[in-house]
Amino acid sequence: MRRALPALVLATLPLLAASPLAAADAPHAQRTSSRGAPGPSIQVMLSLFEAIDQVPVAAEHREGYSRTLYKHWNKGLNATDGCNTRKETILAEAVEAPLVTAGCQLTGGSWLSAYDNVVVTDAARLDVDHFVPLAEVYDSEQTPWSPARREAYANDQDSPDTLIVVTAASNRSKADKDPAEWLPSDASYHCTYAATWVGTKLRWDLAADEDERQALLGLAEDCSETIVSYEPVD
Repeated sequence: MRRALPALVLATLPLLAASPLAAADAPHAQRTSSRGAPGPSIQVMLSLFEAIDQVPVAAEHREGYSRTLYKHWNKGLNATDGCNTRKETILAEAVEAPLVTAGCQLTGGSWLSAYDNVVVTDAARLDVDHFVPLAEVYDSEQTPWSPARREAYANDQDSPDTLIVVTAASNRSKADKDPAEWLPSDASYHCTYAATWVGTKLRWDLAADEDERQALLGLAEDCSETIVSYEPVD
């Protein structure tokens, strides 16, 4: 399962990162936060159809968008370990843990890319994708977000779903497309993909356009047992 990085590992580089993940736990499982004592949280669980109905419907608005509005990658959960949010996410989602050396350089390890069901053994071939792309977030903000909220989204490690490690090829194929325009090439992942997309939109109070909603409803017809689980962000 996705986990926070062990403090001992990050404090004493170079040495092995977190213990390897079981293959059945990968590719996109739970990560815990190390920001200190957790505050109160509300875990919402809905069927996929119910969750889709909770997402507000609104037209998209792209004018004025720039990736620089969403500051990434920041120093991550441990500001002294040399690993930024991107590297911490890659480490947390490893199926087989890589060797971590000074400056958070990664050697070896393996990852399972959920979008295309490809095993990757070279971290240089990986991208950390924002599950709901930054441009889509901008399109879907119901009121303009503050810089701090945008940075929080772009580096969100408090949810297992906002960030995902995938092949660079699959991420670039997806680009900033929503589910009406793109779905993972691995069809067995479509139900999870839809649930994660909807859960992330609900977590961050984002809207969906009508084409996006209809595509999600179409996916839900084949995902009757799929549950959406998320914690809202204030």
